[in-house]
Amino acid sequence: MLVIQVLGPTRLWRDGREIDLGPAGRRAVLGLLVLAGGRPLLGSRIVDVLWGEQAPPSATNVIQTHVKHLRRLLEPDRRAHTPSAVLPFAGGGYALRLPAGAVDLDRFRDLLAAAAEADRRGDPQDVAARLADALDMWQGAPFADVPALAGHPMVRSLLDERRAAVARYADVMLALGSGDRALPLLREEAAAHPLDEAVHARLILAHHAVGRRAEALTAYDVARRHLAEELGVGPGPDLVAAYLRVLDDEAPAPPVDPLVGTALTAPPVNQLPAEAAGFTGRETELSALDELVRENGTAVRIGVVCGTAGVGKTTLAVQWAHRTRDRFPDGQLHLDLRGYDPRRPVSARTALGHLLESLGVPAAGIPTDLDRRAARYRAETAGRSLLILLDNAASVDQVRPLIPGTGAATVLITSRDSLAGLVALHGARRLTLDLLSAPEALALLRSLVGVRVDREPEAAAALARLCARLPLALRVAAELAAFRPAEPLAGLVSELADRQRRLRLLDPGGDVRAAVRVVFSWSYRQLPAEAARLFRHLGLHPGPSFDGDAAAALAAMARTDVATHLELLARKHLVRAEPPGRYVMHDLLRAYAAELAAADDPAGALDRLHAHLLGTAAAAMDRLHPADRAHRPAVARAQSFPDATAARAWLDAELPGLVATAATGLEHGRPQFTTDLAATLYRHLEGGGYTHAEALHGYALEAARHSGDPARLGVALTNVGAVHRLLGRYELAETHLSEAVAVLNRCGYQLGAARALSNLGIVYERLGRDDAAAHQRAALAAYRRAGDRYGEASTLVNLGNANTRPGHLDEAYDQLLRAAALFREAGAAVGAATALTNLGDVCTSLGRHDEAAGHLSAASDIFRTAGHAYGEAVALTNLGRVHGTRGDHARAIGDLTMAIRILRSIGHRYGEASALNILGDVLTAVGRTTEAVARHAAALSIATATGDHDEQEHAHEGIARAQRDTVRAIGG
Repeated sequence: MLVIQVLGPTRLWRDGREIDLGPAGRRAVLGLLVLAGGRPLLGSRIVDVLWGEQAPPSATNVIQTHVKHLRRLLEPDRRAHTPSAVLPFAGGGYALRLPAGAVDLDRFRDLLAAAAEADRRGDPQDVAARLADALDMWQGAPFADVPALAGHPMVRSLLDERRAAVARYADVMLALGSGDRALPLLREEAAAHPLDEAVHARLILAHHAVGRRAEALTAYDVARRHLAEELGVGPGPDLVAAYLRVLDDEAPAPPVDPLVGTALTAPPVNQLPAEAAGFTGRETELSALDELVRENGTAVRIGVVCGTAGVGKTTLAVQWAHRTRDRFPDGQLHLDLRGYDPRRPVSARTALGHLLESLGVPAAGIPTDLDRRAARYRAETAGRSLLILLDNAASVDQVRPLIPGTGAATVLITSRDSLAGLVALHGARRLTLDLLSAPEALALLRSLVGVRVDREPEAAAALARLCARLPLALRVAAELAAFRPAEPLAGLVSELADRQRRLRLLDPGGDVRAAVRVVFSWSYRQLPAEAARLFRHLGLHPGPSFDGDAAAALAAMARTDVATHLELLARKHLVRAEPPGRYVMHDLLRAYAAELAAADDPAGALDRLHAHLLGTAAAAMDRLHPADRAHRPAVARAQSFPDATAARAWLDAELPGLVATAATGLEHGRPQFTTDLAATLYRHLEGGGYTHAEALHGYALEAARHSGDPARLGVALTNVGAVHRLLGRYELAETHLSEAVAVLNRCGYQLGAARALSNLGIVYERLGRDDAAAHQRAALAAYRRAGDRYGEASTLVNLGNANTRPGHLDEAYDQLLRAAALFREAGAAVGAATALTNLGDVCTSLGRHDEAAGHLSAASDIFRTAGHAYGEAVALTNLGRVHGTRGDHARAIGDLTMAIRILRSIGHRYGEASALNILGDVLTAVGRTTEAVARHAAALSIATATGDHDEQEHAHEGIARAQRDTVRAIGG
């Protein structure tokens, strides 16, 4: 019986007795034959491994000699000149043919396969047993006594197999509560691979699982030092997550800061649209939806309301959602997926972004790819009693990623499609919404028209039939009747019937389709010419809603005339008014209106809309940021806003429509509009609204790449890079900004290149790069050569920030003081506040606390007045640090808590990490060390994700300080 061991020193056993294999060369040949796994191995290949290019002329003879000796050892009873059965000549080479189980490597791999099969069966005990047996077979490094094979690719691969087996074994042991059994293996792996963060993370968790918290923290510190000393980097997400697990289990953070009295979490959200007036009937369907909620079980409850267009799916869903709001204490989300919008349905990725934002996830915490967004969404909805109303879905693929992963939530979906995949694979309950019954249709007409329905029951019934008992058609027809109060219903029925017959001849699409079109068309024909023209043009608006000024631009009408026409259209249910001063259209009406507008020069209408929106946005920005006007595109301004409040209100209300309209610039060959709009709005979106900023600047970058204009491309790249910087995505920011610098330098746009350089310098500062200040100095020189005082001031702020370190504080102070003065000369209040904020930070470091508090208080007031959320949060953060240093801890905690709330709401991760660390320092100072550790841990998690080395170090130092204070307090 032969046994060969290679998982350690190479050894051969026959009938229980070890056989001496001879010299290292012979062991190497045997090892290569074992690695070949029974496949023929050419002699030339053996020569290459053993000698490479230094092979002697006798190499082939040496190999043949080794094979001859191996055959004697493996088959001592084989007769001379008899072919070898164990080591035959095959395929132009040699092959090792041994019985199953003779080689320990084969048995190791068989056990791994058995463990994988047990894993598929869901039997963790068997997985653990198989892996333990497999790992017990190892007696050291494979082929430990054969130096020639140490670097062989198959040997390295074998070591990787063992490392994966150790990792899986450790995971299973931790899950089974037996982490102590994995500790020896993990210690060995961690010592052998000091830079392998995954194995160190498992070692930390194993120590923690058996109650060795001190050893767990020490293991983390050892790994962190190795990474810093060998690679110059901080610990990655896996290692930090293990560390935070140890901290969290020891010291969970309370959700409320007692000195402040307000929670950092947002209240439950309610996004449900208003209920439809005059809703009647549908009691059976409402009861069916009630049954959906009453179902118990672990799966998410999913309801699908499907049916033809205009049958009232959304109205029913919204009505039911309002009736059952109390059953969903964690909130009610609503999202129109615009599944049947021919222009741009909402993608699953975009929908997840909106839902995550609605759930309070900051923009920086929203991953960029679909799968990671879906995973974050499932994590955010886990265990929360939510109602999620997904309106107007087009397909299963559009909604499947939007289904939460736990059973606490209820999802209600409306669609013209049956969404059979959700029913078959996700257990959704489908409610097919039919036309209103005859009594229900009459009841709806009665609620809208009044007693005339009872006076003319036959005509009313005929009117309901002509409208195919569709709620949308009935509402429009009811308005026709109300418009002619003195005329009998029978006259309206006669005209509609005649119109329907003629329309059906042209469009034999069935009763329902014909009913909708005939009612719309008849109502449209009753409009005055100018109101009809306005209606047609409204179908071209790409946004979810619009105001009177946008409507006037589309139709080239006077604002006063448009107001009158919109009132008429709203009365006739052709648009719906949404206070204050905005309007929406049902998608069927929008499609019908756009179809009619095909002959009205739609391209010209969109150009007018683009000019109006761009000009108005520029006017709003002039009011909010007058000093920055020269840095925005030169476009024709609309009428100015009376004050900053009005400008900000217009931007906030119009922003979704502005983003949607920017997309049409791409679709209709107007890239200049898209790039100009994004550049115009940059400063407004810089202070918050990063989800809209990311979408808008993304469209602008796509448009710029199609425009062929390198200057536009460079600006778009700079803006996209700046948004990534604000969101803490430093690698993406560096990529875009580096490209921007190259593009702008090539085309000679020096001021644009200076701005890109300055932004790149900020990124390098965050990443701890030594050349951060050099980039700022280069940008500063460019601005000074051009005489651009605003750009000079902005770069001085960035340069001052880069110099905020020991030995350079006086220089930073002078730079920031000069920046504030330049901004004031230019009338840039927000710029001056930015300089003052950073000046206050420098004064704090210089020990000038009274001066610091004065600068920061002034900056906070300016930012708050300007509605600049990010600036206010940074000023409050620095003010909190000053108050903490001065011993006014209550005010410090108040300022910092407010700053964190603002930063979290706008998704500014760098700022949040900084504020959390400072809050941790203050909490440690007042003896609240448990909460301090939690705040530093949260900062560490953010800083690790963004790659911010400074805040990582601050967090580590803060945690260590808080823990030392805790130990001293206990000892005292």
